Amino acid sequence: MTLQPKSPLNGYSETFDGTELAEATGLGLVSIATPRDGAEALNAALQSAYGCGRPDAGTSTASGDGSMRLLGLQQDQIFALFPHSGDRAVTEIATALGEVGYYTDQSDSWAFLRLSGPAAIPALQRICTLDLDVTALPVGSVARTAMEHMGVILLREGTDAFLLMGARSSAGNFLHAVEQSVRNVT
Repeated sequence: MTLQPKSPLNGYSETFDGTELAEATGLGLVSIATPRDGAEALNAALQSAYGCGRPDAGTSTASGDGSMRLLGLQQDQIFALFPHSGDRAVTEIATALGEVGYYTDQSDSWAFLRLSGPAAIPALQRICTLDLDVTALPVGSVARTAMEHMGVILLREGTDAFLLMGARSSAGNFLHAVEQSVRNVT
């Protein structure tokens, strides 16, 4: 018997009156921590490898070819989010950037949900405290928040489109909270 990888939410996908909620799979997520006095070297490596600089906290930047997004989570830490399957996401980042940062693979630690459509904002407003107005949280913004007592990272991908990242260990509860909120507003 050969073991096969399984996504945290088994490929969940539902549409609720024009609003889609679906598990996002095939993503690599790597934490990049900046060494002491290493911000300039890291930024130069990011520019050289991906054509974009290190984002400030609360923002994100896309690589020149659009295949990767760097998420500014806090001073001296970013996440690299990119299409990837397998268990070598850190190797890909470390090969591209060299020894200018400290890298930790976070890919298997998170469950990813994409929520988009007309009920996305009303559904999220019921379960998180962020101001989701596009002027307060523009497209490309990233924020940490809590949803139903669970820590979540929210990336705004469009006016009414979001990538939500919750801990894999509570993936079922995370999905249930978001799904119920969408059901309650559609």
